[in-house]
Amino acid sequence: MQRFTQGFYGYVFAMGVCLVGVVAFLLVAAPKGGPARVPEINYSIDAANMRRAAPYQVWTPEPVPANWVPNSSRMTHQKGVVTWRLGFATATRKHAMLIQSDEKPAAGFASRMANSNRATGTVQIAGETWEQRFREDKNQRSLVRLLPDSTVVVTGTAGWDELTVLATALKRQPRPTENPSASPSVSPAVTSSPAPASTATPSPSATG
Repeated sequence: MQRFTQGFYGYVFAMGVCLVGVVAFLLVAAPKGGPARVPEINYSIDAANMRRAAPYQVWTPEPVPANWVPNSSRMTHQKGVVTWRLGFATATRKHAMLIQSDEKPAAGFASRMANSNRATGTVQIAGETWEQRFREDKNQRSLVRLLPDSTVVVTGTAGWDELTVLATALKRQPRPTENPSASPSVSPAVTSSPAPASTATPSPSATG
């Protein structure tokens, strides 16, 4: 055994042991043939920051559609414009993104996010009208709503059915209380949470 631990034989023996260890590790760590796991992110901080920073009503999916995975979130606040892009891997592992912004002109922003300035039709989702756009060469479908104070776009390579699922799940988020001790007579321009004794009016559900 001594000759295998000295000189050239010792070197070869050590390399062989290392090689066996590497192969064993790869066999254990290799995927088992199932679908790749989609990295999931927690976007709650961006949602809270949006509620504080955005001068418009913020929308989030509540709940996130079943078997969907939030995998990207990017909020920007530049030159007075607040924009949030929230991406998902859908149940069929296609891509869908919720985009909202107060960028002006709203029509130009919507066209840039949808990669198309041409509507192919409209669709009613939970009683609200969404504009449909389709960019064939990018396989990109988009649902667009031009609201008085913001633009909401649901877009991606997902099919119309999955984009509709995301639009249907959207709920308007209440603005944070700027002064918890403020009385109910505070100016409507600053929305405060109702006092415990008051009856809060439920936020209406989004249509997309």
